Amino acid sequence: MLVALSDTHSRDGTRLSGRTAEAVESASVLVHAGDFMTDGVLEAFESLGPLYAVYGNNDPPAVRERLPADRVIEWRGLRIALVHGHEHTDVELSMFGRQSNADIVVFGHSHAPEFREGVVPALNPGSHADPRWNRPAHAELEYDDTAGLARGRLVEPSGTVFERFTVEPRER
Repeated sequence: MLVALSDTHSRDGTRLSGRTAEAVESASVLVHAGDFMTDGVLEAFESLGPLYAVYGNNDPPAVRERLPADRVIEWRGLRIALVHGHEHTDVELSMFGRQSNADIVVFGHSHAPEFREGVVPALNPGSHADPRWNRPAHAELEYDDTAGLARGRLVEPSGTVFERFTVEPRER
């Protein structure tokens, strides 16, 4: 399982709880779209397993020196373009996904969990720890080998699933 997180905004650890902590513990890959807030928080996430991350607009130089602004990863045959999103409009996120030849763009910044359909779908996992005016959330993706796609869901730390989606590999 791949777990996507963003916008932790912590100075004292991962702030994982409930289903979010369980999902991270059982994940084979963690993806984080930035705004850790300290080098120590980034290190705490790195200690949990394979982590692919980018820095956010609130990350200090110590984090920015260790992480890229954007990146593309491969997971189970899917290309995932990852960016914080603070410098991207919706159109620019779509263009980033297309230029990256991605199957999905994962972004953060707004703290608003959502999945958007499109030429390149976009996923904001929200914030598990600092939801602001939104519901706290993370995203979980599991690859279905038989169907040849990823089945995803947005989940609250309480375990409530409030949105389901699928991501299919694009023609290359």
